[in-house]
Amino acid sequence: MDRWTQIELFVQVAELGNLSRAAEKVGLSNAAASRYLSGLEERLGARLVERTTRRMWLTEAGRSYHQCCSALLAEMAEADAAVNSAATSPSGVLRVTSSVSFAMNHLAPALPEFRRRFPKLAVQITTANRYPGFIEAGIDVAIRTREYEGDSGITVRRLAQMRRVLAASPAYLAAQGRPKEPAELAHHQMLVYNLANDPYVLHFKGRQQACAVGITPVLDANEGQVIRAAALAGLGILIQPQYIIHDDIVAGRLIPVLSEWELPPLTINIAYQSRRLQPAKVKVFTEFLIERFTKLGLERKWAS
Repeated sequence: MDRWTQIELFVQVAELGNLSRAAEKVGLSNAAASRYLSGLEERLGARLVERTTRRMWLTEAGRSYHQCCSALLAEMAEADAAVNSAATSPSGVLRVTSSVSFAMNHLAPALPEFRRRFPKLAVQITTANRYPGFIEAGIDVAIRTREYEGDSGITVRRLAQMRRVLAASPAYLAAQGRPKEPAELAHHQMLVYNLANDPYVLHFKGRQQACAVGITPVLDANEGQVIRAAALAGLGILIQPQYIIHDDIVAGRLIPVLSEWELPPLTINIAYQSRRLQPAKVKVFTEFLIERFTKLGLERKWAS
């Protein structure tokens, strides 16, 4: 029985938690996958996976073996990449995760040019607004937007830093008035992105002072596009980074308020596994995205 197939199957089982999906990834039937997994456990003389009709989970021995096998497969992938004659023309599937807003506004519009440069490379985008401690299984590149990056074990490359802005529609401001001081936000209808760091307290910094203002939202949501749509409809004042609402501000659909006060900025980062030899598809995508952001001057726009 092929030991490499056993190892590849086991790693997929450990990361996906499902034998059928793991078998599909490796290209085996369910019956063959079950034999391979049983054969691996017999060869090692240890139970690696406990399973019932409803779920699977790793034993202590399985967790230890998974750590070693994942590192081994990563090394093999690096070795293949090192001698890959197609390094300048990558192929296959690049799996990227980002927020819905970033995917809509900045990934999807960039794909035509990316595909023209790398026609053999397909892109799979998974949108997610919560970030795991590390890049989840199967993801090559993660676009992360946060106030800071605290992860270890990954390489982080900065795309842009930007302001977070308070803004509302002309109709809302005409009806409710424009706040002149942060404390006045207590009397306004606030639209809050609830996955932000400390979303219900705004930490402002002015020219000569700083203050923290608690807010009670009329709407909070875990998706920035929901907040944006509500603000455009005149529901209230949102707090969003420039990369989401910059075009709305330029077009006059949203009007910034309290512009002389600054909130903690956000940084957009590209994150990927730290490896000595990076797969060609990851390298060309990160370089392409950094080049595009520089060419379009997005950090300059979003910092203003």
